[in-house]
Amino acid sequence: MNENYDASAIQVLEGLEAVRKRPGMYIGTTDVKGLHHLVWEIVDNAIDEALAGFCKHIEITINKDNSITVQDDGRGIPVGVHPKTGISTVETVYTVLHAGGKFGGGGYKVSGGLHGVGASVVNALSTFVIVTVYRDGKVYECKFENGGKTIQSLTEVGTCNKMKTGTTVTFKPDPEIFDTDIYDYDTLKVRTRELAFLNQDLRLTLTDLRMSEAKQDSFLYEGGISEYVKYLNKSKTPIHEEIIHLQGEEAGVFLEVAMQYNTGYNDSIYSFVNNINTHDGGTHEEGVKRALTRIINNYARKNNILKDKDDSLTGEDVKEGLTMIISCKHPNPQFEGQTKGRLGNSEVRKIADNVFADGFERFLMENPEEAKIIIEKTMTAARARVAAKRARELTRRKSDLDVVNFGGKLEDCKEKDPSVCEIFIVEGDSAGGSAIKGRDSMTQAILPLRGKILNVEKARLDRALSNEEIRTIITAFGTGIGQEFDLSKLRYNKIIIMTDADVDGSHIRVLLLTLFYRFFRPIVEAGHVYAAQPPLFSIKHGKTIKYVLNEEERDEYIALLNQKTPVPKYEIKRMKGLGEMDAEELNETTMDINHRILRKITVDDVVEADAAFSKLMGEEVEPRREFIVENAGYVENLDV
Repeated sequence: MNENYDASAIQVLEGLEAVRKRPGMYIGTTDVKGLHHLVWEIVDNAIDEALAGFCKHIEITINKDNSITVQDDGRGIPVGVHPKTGISTVETVYTVLHAGGKFGGGGYKVSGGLHGVGASVVNALSTFVIVTVYRDGKVYECKFENGGKTIQSLTEVGTCNKMKTGTTVTFKPDPEIFDTDIYDYDTLKVRTRELAFLNQDLRLTLTDLRMSEAKQDSFLYEGGISEYVKYLNKSKTPIHEEIIHLQGEEAGVFLEVAMQYNTGYNDSIYSFVNNINTHDGGTHEEGVKRALTRIINNYARKNNILKDKDDSLTGEDVKEGLTMIISCKHPNPQFEGQTKGRLGNSEVRKIADNVFADGFERFLMENPEEAKIIIEKTMTAARARVAAKRARELTRRKSDLDVVNFGGKLEDCKEKDPSVCEIFIVEGDSAGGSAIKGRDSMTQAILPLRGKILNVEKARLDRALSNEEIRTIITAFGTGIGQEFDLSKLRYNKIIIMTDADVDGSHIRVLLLTLFYRFFRPIVEAGHVYAAQPPLFSIKHGKTIKYVLNEEERDEYIALLNQKTPVPKYEIKRMKGLGEMDAEELNETTMDINHRILRKITVDDVVEADAAFSKLMGEEVEPRREFIVENAGYVENLDV
């Protein structure tokens, strides 16, 4: 080891070499999420052209070789020699970090790809990139390979109609960089649709050429974010027909809000800045929420709906059953955190407050019937909040003694370090009894459920807290619930749902996931929730017993056995339900950390997850029926 810290110890990485050396610094991760992020880096450039008013259609294509092509009808990247680099502007954009039209000089007023590294990073992390530009009746082409090395400088390769303009980029991610190089159509579809909602009148088309019959979806929303709210509320029952759509501009910052209340009890509020999902909120969201609470209180008191003796409505009250999209366009946004998850510009808070307050106050005054319905909804929520506060007192654990065997149900583990502890939430007393006998009592806690818990998608917090099973879960977790929730107090690193592999078991699992998503979402987002995978079959040959999860694994294993000489005798047995397994079987197949299979429950897209829970567990029957029909067909096609 060289202990001399001198000039020779400082490594200088040339060009795009730094990106390949530390890709996580530029795209966050090299897993499947990072792979898909490459697409949006190129699409963002096309979106910037749309925001500037020069692009109407963006086409995203997954090619047969799993490369990606993004084509837009914008102005086309400038093709002249760049004065600072001495090479074409196209090559500069694709080979020089922080080169782009987003750092002043009149390139773009607002931009989503704010760092100016998108195109060059994609180039650095790809096996090849081909850029084709259509400008001034000419076609230009530039090619790169093996992490951004120029193999063809920008060259005029043909002519085109002078009306045709735009840029086409084709790239293939480097499999040596990424954990996988296979794109998921549905993942791309969700974001493509979201971008169409956020950019009114912009058409985005997604095509997959990898199958014998091409798959395609095209999105164009003339109503913009109002149609986004309509889409999110399609599985819910709105309490007023009109979607409230407000917008305004102040000091160069444009704010747009669409909102509608429904009969549900959960809020769905999502905010964006220059098309970037600010999942951690920020000053634009804070300003809107502050104004929402103030304007509703002012209107309720002015119209004597809220009496002088009544307490003011809280932010929690006015958000119940609210679906809202907040879209902010800012010329110089300052994001907090590496993932751009929160807007930090302090001036936006007041701008968002002013713009929303003016528009929403006007709406309430001009629509008294709708205003009355909204106010009544929020006041009912306030009464439920008070009831929930009283009910929460019942779930507070006063000492460790309360948890050792809470309500005669929880069999806790002996270890007190949460990082090594796990809790199995088990379907039924019978399976619970086997699990208690078969567990590792040092680190594994068992909580048997008696029957199906309440569907919290159709219940307020106060009613949920009156449910004995839910109170037991809250007490066992130790985090509290609602405004008192504290993730740092979670008593178990793994929360494992263990139910039978049948319809009833699946229903119980979905009810639990709905509870966790609605009332304990940080637990899910932090990766603490798992589903146990009990085997469906056991295959015994000689002294060996092989457990498999499904018919496909069974058939694959049998095929392997049949290849042996001589073919061994084997016995296939369909496994019994959890409640019919003895302690040894349950431990061996589902609980032993050395042999079990757990499926981690994740939420990759909060907006889509919210819509899915509303569809599956909400009041509306038709969306749920459509989902079952669609997925029943999918399962049938897979021959599962």
